[in-house]
Amino acid sequence: MRLLRYAINVTLDGCCHHEAGLPPDEESMSWWTREMQRADAVLFGRVTYEMMESAWRRPATGRWPDWMQPWETPFAEAIDRVEKHVVSSTLDAVDWNAELVQGDLGQAVRRLKEQPGEGLFVGGVQLPLALADRGLIDEYVFLVQPVLAGHGPTLLSGLRERVHLEPVDRQVLRSGTVAQRFRPVRSGG
Repeated sequence: MRLLRYAINVTLDGCCHHEAGLPPDEESMSWWTREMQRADAVLFGRVTYEMMESAWRRPATGRWPDWMQPWETPFAEAIDRVEKHVVSSTLDAVDWNAELVQGDLGQAVRRLKEQPGEGLFVGGVQLPLALADRGLIDEYVFLVQPVLAGHGPTLLSGLRERVHLEPVDRQVLRSGTVAQRFRPVRSGG
């Protein structure tokens, strides 16, 4: 069974808008590349899928764009080739090595988790909230950036019930960003 990992950049005040934190640097991109390489597949909502595709899909020419730094290429290659599952009620079709998730979200994600492999990665804002509400996230990974955004969408805003987490790992990057990994504390015996 694959673990479902939710990973996202977040500011100290909880903002998780992709432009609110620090611009990516070589160390953070290397961290994200390793995280992406731990995934057999990714699960995105429509907004995150379209944003990631516009930035990281290999152009038809086969050459990465001139704006991309050499240290960004390994991440681009990792996300470009990984299998993608897209949750959307507005898209009729997807490509970029992707398929639409059909039917009941909880059942569909449980089926994806039951497949063999190392991990299933989810990013974004709204979809992870729905998955957290259903108790489907096995690991939370936050890159907490030393920035106060003061506005924007906040991490898991609207969560119906508190999720107790236990720390698993912590790494401080040179930028001051702290990569923290948590697992939910499952109740019951």
